[in-house]
Amino acid sequence: MAEILKGKPVADAMNEELAPRIDACKAAGVTPTLAIIRVGERDDDLSYERGATKRCETLGLGLKKFVLAADCTQDELMAAINEVNTDPNIHGCLMFRPLPKHLDEVAACAALDPAKDSDGITQGSLYGVFANQPVGFPPCTADACMQVLKHYGYDLTGANVTVLGRSLVIGKPVSMMLQAANATVTMCHTRTKELAAKCAAADILVVAVGRAKTVGADAVREGQVVIDVGINWDEEAQKLCGDVDFDAAEPIVGAITPVPGGVGSVTTAILAKHVVEAAERTLA
Repeated sequence: MAEILKGKPVADAMNEELAPRIDACKAAGVTPTLAIIRVGERDDDLSYERGATKRCETLGLGLKKFVLAADCTQDELMAAINEVNTDPNIHGCLMFRPLPKHLDEVAACAALDPAKDSDGITQGSLYGVFANQPVGFPPCTADACMQVLKHYGYDLTGANVTVLGRSLVIGKPVSMMLQAANATVTMCHTRTKELAAKCAAADILVVAVGRAKTVGADAVREGQVVIDVGINWDEEAQKLCGDVDFDAAEPIVGAITPVPGGVGSVTTAILAKHVVEAAERTLA
């Protein structure tokens, strides 16, 4: 039976580590504060917002919400972003995406100050990830993968890691972060030839393709660590599932993250960490 790498212990440990840092900020007269920019009422946005709100309340972080109508104008959105950028009491920002199709998402992302970009959506933040420099912040989900591996004690130095997925949200940034931690990384995608064999060859497999149960028993091996980032709806079973066929992979691999309850449950803790780090940078 595989070790189940649950996200709650990771998030709890992060909360414990962040508490004294938040107290130190407040003692210096700064309350780390998150801004949330949400356009419309998408169910997934609202769900994540509830989680982020609860995390802020638990840790004593400040929170300011900018809620815009689904049919808001580009000017209204840019005004909200400008307010975030210019308010010295806001240290981090989460802007939900995708935005409605009538809005210019590229321009909106470009307008956000990378110093306040808590979820790695700006070019400045992505530069920071790719150059391994303290500019902006990596996407929360990519950082959550790294935090799970760190919490459970996996040494990445020299490890062979396969990343299945190439998005700018997870696949590409987590590949860069793994390399910065001295792993040897192979990037794959759904059109990779001999995909199952390449996945099975890895010591650690990170799966982020957004397709339910893409990885089955033929793509994993004994002793392997599997980080499943996917969150999909299984129509047949009427429940959430990952990009990995958990029932097929779990009896084979050495360790695996569950869905739900794995990487996804760490992301709001990462968001809080980024806000605290942004506040600390203003005090440096």
